Amino acid sequence: MSFVKEKIMQYNKKSISDIEVKGKKILLRCDFNIPLDPTGAITDDGRIISALPTIRYLLDQGAAVIACSHLGRPKGERSDEFSLKVVGERLTELLGKPVKMARDVIGEDARRLAAELKWGEIMLLENLRFHAEEEENDPEFARQLASLADIFVEDAFGSVHRAHASIEGVSHYLPAVAGFLLEKELYHIGKALADPKTPFVAILGGSKVSDKLGVIVNLLDKADTLLLGGGMAYTFIKARGGSIGSSICDDDRLQYARDVIEKAQKLGVRLVLPSDSLIAAETTENAEPQVVSSYDIPDGMMGIDIGPKAANEFVSIIKDAGTVIWNGPMGMFELPKFSNGSRMVAMAMTDPRIVSIVGGGDSAAAVRQFGLEGRVTHVSTGGGATLEFLEGKVLPGIDCLLDA
Repeated sequence: MSFVKEKIMQYNKKSISDIEVKGKKILLRCDFNIPLDPTGAITDDGRIISALPTIRYLLDQGAAVIACSHLGRPKGERSDEFSLKVVGERLTELLGKPVKMARDVIGEDARRLAAELKWGEIMLLENLRFHAEEEENDPEFARQLASLADIFVEDAFGSVHRAHASIEGVSHYLPAVAGFLLEKELYHIGKALADPKTPFVAILGGSKVSDKLGVIVNLLDKADTLLLGGGMAYTFIKARGGSIGSSICDDDRLQYARDVIEKAQKLGVRLVLPSDSLIAAETTENAEPQVVSSYDIPDGMMGIDIGPKAANEFVSIIKDAGTVIWNGPMGMFELPKFSNGSRMVAMAMTDPRIVSIVGGGDSAAAVRQFGLEGRVTHVSTGGGATLEFLEGKVLPGIDCLLDA
């Protein structure tokens, strides 16, 4: 049994390998919400590349693929700035075969191209968010989108937490199954949460505690050790009586932080905060970093990265782990002077003995920046979806798929 099959059975959902796709038209929801530079050129095609295994499988099996995605926030209005034309061009290069580009989503051009599409061919619809009905999950828009195909394949993990027309709405009109990318995400993150190789270490960073409330609560019941870094750590340090200078702090979450600390003690979960910090008066490339105790940061100074002692402590804990999930950087890794904490965490996670999962968003960006993406077990393509998955929430784009 493949890991993919093992995973989908765990979530009781069908995948493309469970159904006959030959001679079928497939509406494939991808996540092509890629970064573009001011000239409209692609700066990172990772999300396009991640969709290729599903696309190639469907084409090789004799299906016709109608790919769709959103790009940016055009707010329901057509705009050349947010056209998926650049995605279609890159996809053509990567596949080595033409990708037919529709000028609309459910209009005359899309319907004509879909009707003419032959087995083994692929087309791409225009930006779904050129229609406000997409984010509104409008039933009529979803019905018209579904009318282009015979089967719906969900492969946009980064969007499965949204009940949009192309994510959940079309499943009311078409049989809906998972693509390989979604399978991979569910397997790695799901297995880590449900049946982790122990000890299980969760690392949470980022700027604010409020962004991770549900994640922290859920992981307290699963993890053996919780490492907290980034800006969110200073709320917990202040809750413990530390002086944090002008470091970022969710003052309205101080009691929550105290409750989490108390709950961790009761559950026997080791909760580790950075013992020292790299501080400066400003977050710029010209800043002059200093190393001080995280509990004694002077007024006018702010913690911008975990310090060298804390980084070594975190690395030591990671090295003894069986499973590690990391979501949220340890500091402002974009600035070289404040990237060491995140880099050392990322490096420690490349130990081949560890099941290492990087939970999307800024953490994934950091791993790519350090050139370590291929050396960890899994880097999630999700941002908000990964967070909600870690919280244990029901995600509409997964819940709507056919049960196995």
